Amino acid sequence: MFSKAVLVFACAGIALATEFNPLHHSGPASPYFDAPTPEHVPEATPEGCIVDQAAYIVRHGSRFPEPGSFGGWKSLFQKIQNATFTARGPLAFLPSWVPPVDDAPHEPLFLTSHGAQEAFELGAQLRQEYGFTHGGKNFTVWAAGQQRVVDTATYFMRGYLSQGNYIGLSNENQGTVVILPDSVNYTSANSLTPSAACPKYSSGVNSTVVDNFHASYRSGIAKRLNEFLHGLVLDANDVGVMGDLCGFQAALNGDTRFCNIFKDEEMLDYEYAWDLNYYYGSGPGNPFAGATGLPWVKAVAELFGSGPNVTPANSTFAPPPLLMGFTHDNNLPPVLAALGLWNDSHTSPLSLTRPDPRRTFRSSNVVSFRGYIALERLSCEKPLSESVFHKAGVLNEVPGNSTKAAKYVRVRVSAAPIPIPGCTSGPGESCPLNSFLSHVAKREGIVGDFVKTCGLQGVKNATSVASFFTDIPKASLIGVVSADNLPQLTS
Repeated sequence: MFSKAVLVFACAGIALATEFNPLHHSGPASPYFDAPTPEHVPEATPEGCIVDQAAYIVRHGSRFPEPGSFGGWKSLFQKIQNATFTARGPLAFLPSWVPPVDDAPHEPLFLTSHGAQEAFELGAQLRQEYGFTHGGKNFTVWAAGQQRVVDTATYFMRGYLSQGNYIGLSNENQGTVVILPDSVNYTSANSLTPSAACPKYSSGVNSTVVDNFHASYRSGIAKRLNEFLHGLVLDANDVGVMGDLCGFQAALNGDTRFCNIFKDEEMLDYEYAWDLNYYYGSGPGNPFAGATGLPWVKAVAELFGSGPNVTPANSTFAPPPLLMGFTHDNNLPPVLAALGLWNDSHTSPLSLTRPDPRRTFRSSNVVSFRGYIALERLSCEKPLSESVFHKAGVLNEVPGNSTKAAKYVRVRVSAAPIPIPGCTSGPGESCPLNSFLSHVAKREGIVGDFVKTCGLQGVKNATSVASFFTDIPKASLIGVVSADNLPQLTS
């Protein structure tokens, strides 16, 4: 059982009074959850508005551990099994615990069944929420090339295409997954993993920051937990593994026993270590992160400026109104950095020693499994009045659908709408479209051009443009998906 303690805190306008859930504070090991909405910002689409275009950059769904992490799980298991000891209280389960990987040659690195469910549910949700795609129409998404990312895109597509019955039809209700090369250096910005193509990006990472913070709290937890053991002594490294197992094991098989061994404040320290990791590694604290996230932002901004269902000039592909890109956790914080989000002047840069409860940058809220950043283009008019006249045989127009509707942009991070700093004059604190385009141009002047910032001047074919939405790269693969099958790859 999770803690019954009530957590009350204020975080950049977020006011919560709720039962503490450690799975909402497990950083990149968190199963997906909706992030908390800032106070005074409406979560629903503002009245009188419709979403006529949207773009999502999504982390893959819940996965099994990577080999390095799995090695830590196995080492903990061997330490437990090689000891003769007595365990009590919250650690009484340790003598019978086994690592939750039952097919080691095939499972580490790859998507779990829960991850497939997370992706399927997002597909079904967005099909219902936006109504962009009529029954039987085909659809295209984009994915980085690692298998768990491709699988996430596939299960998303199966959820998105799941309504109706089009089984056996080869030209209706088909999905296309454009699979982009993953973590290579020759794609420059034209990628869903652009940080891998920026030579300077890794120089902004400072692992010492995270290691020092780990050292500040893990040993104390180990000392407390050892009071429940006789004959087995846990150390700081064991505590780190157990912290990871809280979220991972919950995502794998629903087992939350490792969550229950930690006090609430200990889980908050665990989360803050991940906050430091992402803030200084791939977020605003890395001086090269914003430049790697900007190409995706600019590509979306240009498509929003043209509007939905418009074929851009000199393009070879007309993208759908819903732009879905699937990638890895480290590729989401650069988008926050590019947009200038979650970098509040009162709490940034993040303290290296002490979490500030007012901070907006919280890794769990964006890089949870299947976490995402979304941009929505709103089309808004005067909301419906209390009394609406209808003439027989004439379909009333929904507010937001006319050519006179005003356009706005809002950002959502794992469902929560996040206002753009200095641009909140639209409905629901959204940003007028023209102001958003100006904001993106201004941010480029701050974070820098991709090629110049990454030191790629003179490199053949280096580009600062993410053009994959409108010009399918030749190096990509194409996965053909329908609601009833897995992808078939073609060149």
